[in-house]
Amino acid sequence: MFKNFHQGEIILVNKPAGWTSFDVANKIKYATKAKTGHAGTLDPLATGLMILCTGKFTKKLTELTGMDKGYEGIITLGATTPSYDSETAFDQTFDYSAISEKEIHEAVQKLTGTIQQIPPAFSAIKKDGKKAYLMARKGKELQLEPRTVIIKKFEIRKIELPDIHFYVECSKGTYIRSLAFDLGKLLNNGAYLKNLHRGSIGNFHVKDAWEINALVEHIKAHPELTVKDNTQ
Repeated sequence: MFKNFHQGEIILVNKPAGWTSFDVANKIKYATKAKTGHAGTLDPLATGLMILCTGKFTKKLTELTGMDKGYEGIITLGATTPSYDSETAFDQTFDYSAISEKEIHEAVQKLTGTIQQIPPAFSAIKKDGKKAYLMARKGKELQLEPRTVIIKKFEIRKIELPDIHFYVECSKGTYIRSLAFDLGKLLNNGAYLKNLHRGSIGNFHVKDAWEINALVEHIKAHPELTVKDNTQ
């Protein structure tokens, strides 16, 4: 259990859909009255595990961010969107009726291991000193550089076309939205990320995470945890 947020704590939170990672960190920062940062951003529509560090433990963020991540979700065939997920409207649609399960599994194999991946334009990556998503939302065309990522595991758990239920274990810097988009391309079709849930970061698991409201209530019930000079 927590000792003191100013001295340093690692907090596991189950992010709800619709919250940005900044929203979550800011909520906990306000509650703890301590410096707060997060390891590994989740898209607003995604849910699942976030690791927050407070106080002196914010020095651990770089190490924690570098850990492998585990995700489960749904990729939907037959359409693409500018954001590669359901945040934006379809820009193209495709007939997916002729795609076989064998073709899907073969495409997944090509996206497993060490691969080159181009991040989505709707991302926080900086291009010419500006965050890409700020330019993308203004309709500007962006050419982002491919990056090397490692997809350690890409499992298809269920196929109910147009939906493909999956599980992925991957390295830092992987965009699951790009993985969905690339899967569509390999199938000569379109695909976008319909649903995403992060279950793990390294050895940390979402089953051990706090729901935000419960965490805030716990912090309010223990004001001694937010006192700066409490070193016990």
